[in-house]
Amino acid sequence: MTISVPKPVGVDIAERKLRVGFVLARSFTLSAFALFVDTLRLASDELDRSGRVLADWQVLSSTRHLISSSCGVQVAPTSDLVDPSQFQYIVVVGGLLTVKEPVDSQTLTYLRRASAANVPLIGVCTGTFILAEAGLMKQHHTCVSWLHVQAFRERFPDHKVRSDRIYSLDRNRGSCAGGSSAADMAAALVRRYISRAAEKNALEVLQIEKARSPFDIQPRRPLAIECQDSRIKSVLLLMEGHLDGGLTMAKLAASARLSRRQLERLFMNEVKMSPMVVYKKVRMEHAKVLLLKSKAPLIEIALETGFASASHFTRVFKSIYGMTPTDLRTGARAA
Repeated sequence: MTISVPKPVGVDIAERKLRVGFVLARSFTLSAFALFVDTLRLASDELDRSGRVLADWQVLSSTRHLISSSCGVQVAPTSDLVDPSQFQYIVVVGGLLTVKEPVDSQTLTYLRRASAANVPLIGVCTGTFILAEAGLMKQHHTCVSWLHVQAFRERFPDHKVRSDRIYSLDRNRGSCAGGSSAADMAAALVRRYISRAAEKNALEVLQIEKARSPFDIQPRRPLAIECQDSRIKSVLLLMEGHLDGGLTMAKLAASARLSRRQLERLFMNEVKMSPMVVYKKVRMEHAKVLLLKSKAPLIEIALETGFASASHFTRVFKSIYGMTPTDLRTGARAA
């Protein structure tokens, strides 16, 4: 289901504005915020005049301190934490997951107050982590980047999350992977609340040919597998999001809305390997990265990639790469 916000009828243009409040986390992702707010700016007025005619926005904060992005550029808040019902949407833009307290307690309380007032909340990039931390995503599907899906599952194991689509609009919650998908999500809101003409104007000025839909696949190819079929791309991303080996052939087929036989045939025709062989290789590639870039014990890496013992993990690893995990580590250190 999608967020349903009725377009007001019979009111003046000032009352028809799409009003969006932004909450920026400490070390937020500048590109995601910029693409979202610029889509609103360009949709609000004709051509590139930047008037706040059909849309308005504020950067909300509990203080007036500058907020630093992950690249070091700082943004000044433009509003206190005002009544959330003034906005059609409140968008939380996240950033680096290494920041212990991305927003303060007053902001978390404010987001809960917005939820209680039925104001739709949107998490952009890792803004979904902040909403989940506030207890506001448990009953909703969450879309995150393939880069962060493992971290999300570890922090919120009882939440529904996916990393194959670029964004999701689930009732009065939205979430998106970040990056350029922020413009796609903003365009969807503009199209729904303002007009298709406003959306078209914004995208043309941003040099974006066409907004992608919530069904578009995140641009990521595990194992660098070249394929055109969106069902295979979706299954590959699902595999990468479940590196613990918990996926069965039945689950993979169901995710692509295919029978097991149909999925097997599709993979053999396009990839020349069965789905389960590809799944094993995806997990082994992750294990290889851990071996080379971490000091984690062998058994820890084995368990993380779905093997019950280090010996079983070693046998499978050697069958694929022609060397044991220990040999790989030893060679890398000697190089």
